[in-house]
Amino acid sequence: MNNFQQTARVGLFFLLGVALIWVTFETLSGDKLFHDKGYKLVAGFDDLKELKVGDEVRMAGVKIGSVAVTRLDGRRAVAELQIDPGVKIASDANASIIMAGLLGSDYIGVDLGTDGSPPLADGAEIHTVVTPDMNSIMTELGHLGKELEGALGSFGTAMNGNGKDGGGIFQRLDTLVTESSPKVSATLSNLQSISGKIDRGEGTLGKLVNDSELHDELLAAVKDLKTTAANANSFMADAQEAVDHVKSGQGTLGVLLYDQPTADNLKVTVQNVRDASDKIAKGQGTIGKLINDDSLYYSAQNTIKKADRALDGMGDSGPITAVGIVADALF
Repeated sequence: MNNFQQTARVGLFFLLGVALIWVTFETLSGDKLFHDKGYKLVAGFDDLKELKVGDEVRMAGVKIGSVAVTRLDGRRAVAELQIDPGVKIASDANASIIMAGLLGSDYIGVDLGTDGSPPLADGAEIHTVVTPDMNSIMTELGHLGKELEGALGSFGTAMNGNGKDGGGIFQRLDTLVTESSPKVSATLSNLQSISGKIDRGEGTLGKLVNDSELHDELLAAVKDLKTTAANANSFMADAQEAVDHVKSGQGTLGVLLYDQPTADNLKVTVQNVRDASDKIAKGQGTIGKLINDDSLYYSAQNTIKKADRALDGMGDSGPITAVGIVADALF
């Protein structure tokens, strides 16, 4: 009986050991011991960073496979991915190495790609995208820190100076304030004097501030300016109305400018006057002869002389005799 119990115990421990080995192997193999291994994809990178065999392949945060093999292929590093058979990856999907955390392992993240794109076949190569890792980020931060340190050093030198160029900004500001202090004091004194004169009513500005009569006159002048501006606006409105009337052909000026029959009559009248003036200038007609014929002038002059002689002869004769003398002198 004791032998049977001992044998049973040994068998139980053996079964427990086998079960433990099986569970461990299932865990390490990703629960793929009795399942289809799926298909493989190839992902090429310049650097696999900390990626190793057994790391997960995730799509949208869900595990869809694992890294089966890592190897060098010429001047690049290649990771062969074991993808679950039920998962289809679009041909335009991108794979990248993502760090799970400061203490976590890296994994390969695959995006969903475009809906409707054909899936990648077994053995195909997936497009990869390089993402920064913690080492590159820390390196960049180190470079940034050095540049910031240099910038702060330059800023400190500019502020405090280096002892060779006459001091920094603070020293120059102190020198400027020291040198300008008398001028600033004089300026403040002048401002105080000016404000005192204004308060006492001296000068134009002082009178404007303190003299109420001048203030009232200024307000009256402003009011007159407003009235003048209003009158000017009214005049402009009247002028615009007159222009509108002229344009519409109203009034004498409107008729002369915009009434075509009147304009034609005016042209005819001007032409007639021009023709009459031309005839007068040429000595045609009675007025033309009066202006241009010298014989008529001389005849009138002889007649006036005869009339003078007749009047002289009338002084010594009677009325009847005088009429005869005048008639004989003229005719």
